[in-house]
Amino acid sequence: MSKYTVRDYVQIALVAAIYVVLTITPPLNAISYGAYQFRISEMLNFLAFYNRKYIWSLTIGCMIANFFSFGMIDVVVGGLSTLVFVTLGVILLERFKGQDVFGGLFDKAHFYFAFFFAASMFTVAAELAIIAELPFFWTWFTTAVGELASLLVGAVVIKKIAERIDLTN
Repeated sequence: MSKYTVRDYVQIALVAAIYVVLTITPPLNAISYGAYQFRISEMLNFLAFYNRKYIWSLTIGCMIANFFSFGMIDVVVGGLSTLVFVTLGVILLERFKGQDVFGGLFDKAHFYFAFFFAASMFTVAAELAIIAELPFFWTWFTTAVGELASLLVGAVVIKKIAERIDLTN
């Protein structure tokens, strides 16, 4: 494991803070929680493809934001789900990075990751089925569709940002 510099810790904290703000700030909070969610903050997941330190940002940001929904159970479930599936997605799909699809609209790794991570919403669906007694499969479908939409928009946005700003540092 590489050692992080003060700059790295500041960047990790800033991205985590941005994640929290994009999730809990009204009116975004109205679409960030529950069975129908579209988290603008999930667009930041693609930063992990540029530097793995951002996996920590995303996990910490998700944990803090989830504290404002179902409390500690959501902190643990959401945080672990983010940590596991973002890490796994980056490891499995990194080999596709730099390959364009759909005429350069998407990076292939990001496009595949969007579907992979959307499928991981079974963890959110299971939590909501237990805590809020929502139907598992319908909740999995609705959270996955919201996640997929957020990630596909995010894939385009982060790709455009990465063309102008070095996100690898």
